[in-house]
Amino acid sequence: MPVEVWAFDEHRLGLKPILRKVWAPRGCRPTARGHHRYQWLYLYGFVRPATGQVVWFIADGVNTALFSALLASFAAEVGAGPDKHVILVLDGAGWHVAKDLEVPEGLELMFLPPYSPQIQPAERLWPLTNEPIVNEYFETLEELDEVLAERCRSLADDQDQIRAHTLFEWWPHHN
Repeated sequence: MPVEVWAFDEHRLGLKPILRKVWAPRGCRPTARGHHRYQWLYLYGFVRPATGQVVWFIADGVNTALFSALLASFAAEVGAGPDKHVILVLDGAGWHVAKDLEVPEGLELMFLPPYSPQIQPAERLWPLTNEPIVNEYFETLEELDEVLAERCRSLADDQDQIRAHTLFEWWPHHN
């Protein structure tokens, strides 16, 4: 039976801008429009570091019922079931460990130690997904959703870049 090792994490993005320093001519102060509004989208990223495959979902919240549905969709997408075993490495967020979480057949959850994001390959996806939204102003969550969806599509087609960012030397390298 084939076994694949994947990693998972979620990332909160919203109408509160992500600001970064930028170069500007001496004496010129760069500006970035912003209006802090606390409305959020959540980007869910499943990554297989050995190959650079990614599966993305964008939603407007986080909870156990939604996470159960995402696990079912992910399992169907990658073919997890009685003939294929998928180990999913993730953190111990409350909705990941809830008693009423429904884990599909063929999917096994393995939890990282607390406070250890540096060993989570999926954490390395977020600088890549943030790139087109840094120093940008979005009027609505729908505008942000469109930009994120396009970025996720382009990253899904660039498995070499995903692998370069997420494949740690100690992570299983077999395909």
